[in-house]
Amino acid sequence: MLLTITTTATPATDLGYLLHKHPDKAQSFEQSFGTAHVFYPEATDERCTAALMLEVDPRSLLRSRTSVNSPDFALAQYVNDRPFATSSLFTVALGRVFGSALKGRCNTRPELARTPIPLTLALPAVPCRGGADRARSLFEPLGWRVAAEPVPLDPGLPGWGDSHYLSLTLTGTMPLSEALSHLYVLLPAMDGAKHYWVDESEVDKLLRAGGATGGDGDDGPGWLASHPERGWITRRYLNRRDRYVRTALARLAEADDRTGDEEADDPATEDTAAAPAREERGPSLAEQRAGAVLAVLSAERATSVIDLGCGSGKLLERLVEDRALERITGVDVSTVSLERAHRALCRGCHPDGRGRHRPLFAGADGAREGSGDRLSRPELLVGSVVYRDARFSGHDAAVLMEVVEHLDPSRLSAMEESVFGAAQPRVVVVTTPNAEYNRHYEGLPEGAFRHDDHRFEWTRAEFTAWAEGVAERNGYAVRFLPVGPEHPETGAPTQMGVFTR
Repeated sequence: MLLTITTTATPATDLGYLLHKHPDKAQSFEQSFGTAHVFYPEATDERCTAALMLEVDPRSLLRSRTSVNSPDFALAQYVNDRPFATSSLFTVALGRVFGSALKGRCNTRPELARTPIPLTLALPAVPCRGGADRARSLFEPLGWRVAAEPVPLDPGLPGWGDSHYLSLTLTGTMPLSEALSHLYVLLPAMDGAKHYWVDESEVDKLLRAGGATGGDGDDGPGWLASHPERGWITRRYLNRRDRYVRTALARLAEADDRTGDEEADDPATEDTAAAPAREERGPSLAEQRAGAVLAVLSAERATSVIDLGCGSGKLLERLVEDRALERITGVDVSTVSLERAHRALCRGCHPDGRGRHRPLFAGADGAREGSGDRLSRPELLVGSVVYRDARFSGHDAAVLMEVVEHLDPSRLSAMEESVFGAAQPRVVVVTTPNAEYNRHYEGLPEGAFRHDDHRFEWTRAEFTAWAEGVAERNGYAVRFLPVGPEHPETGAPTQMGVFTR
């Protein structure tokens, strides 16, 4: 595995200061899976090139690894592409050998670390199953000019075609630390198979490298938060571990000062689609959706509600104003979103400083605010809608507002069992985008989703078929309601299903 970093800044040998590696000396760094070498093939004032070469010992890799992602046959742990392709092994070595440069630290020349310089990065074998188009979609939004050539399976046998590896060359002008952070995040995302077990610490590593934590004096949202492919990058970097992916995306959304998932399909709050061309000015789609949910809960005379996938608490803020509700619970997998919900709900806390949320009215006995009767607060729980949870039971109604489209289709049956099979509330309200309506959003390409974390978007017929199947299997009846302005051909932007037992 090889990376070369070339600059023509004057003097070009300042690259040695940035990398903390002297151009006149070759150095080696032992890793648990092999040896990393740093050397300079050329070093003049006009042009300087630093090379990082990683030699991987498959036997050392096997002894040091804590998990196996290799194909399931006996020799795969010894015979694979890890010693030759730019994989997670290489990015681990990159972080260890060029750690100070990656963090933007240069004690002897601090101003140099912040200065954009002309750079050319070359990697001869990068795994990327999306091909050259995928590489361009990842690097070009960051300011790189991308040259990506497929590596043939065998140059002597052109009939065999190309492999899924690319010879990748990136050219651009930026601080070296920023360039290295792009490689540190995007190379393992392109590969999609880390050699080590992914745990919660990977979320912090991703956000630090993506500049979304405000560390090292950077108060901006960072490049990853604003990347058009941030959903794809996050899923691949975190090995598709749904719990960590949702946490990372929530934190990226907060860093980018964007709204939570509950407003994700409202183009007025979303960067993936322009607002629809409409003359009327009124409540946003998110407000109309929350209003429609509240109207259904009122019509069904619900007395307790659980908001599954509550996000930052936009619906909870409306629910606490309903005098008929005696119990309100919010559930989300993201602790960051729940913290935001808690802060939003606390805006109306009692001035005595005891941290009581807006009081809920008991409804049946007519108690009013300040009477002291059955004063309550919403309960916020960390949990996932795809796992059975005893805490979900005992509620009169459950709401999944803009939630199902964020689940992998293979997990819908688990969600169905958790909500309709185990919790069994009397009323379940589900809202989801209407894919047919997407054509009315200017700037949203045909076939694209309204949000980068959506796994699918249903047409009205597809939603109807799914909802009727769920109702039949679990002893519910279901009716369908439109939310938002209806178009005679495509219907409303949001579709709602109301399930009743």
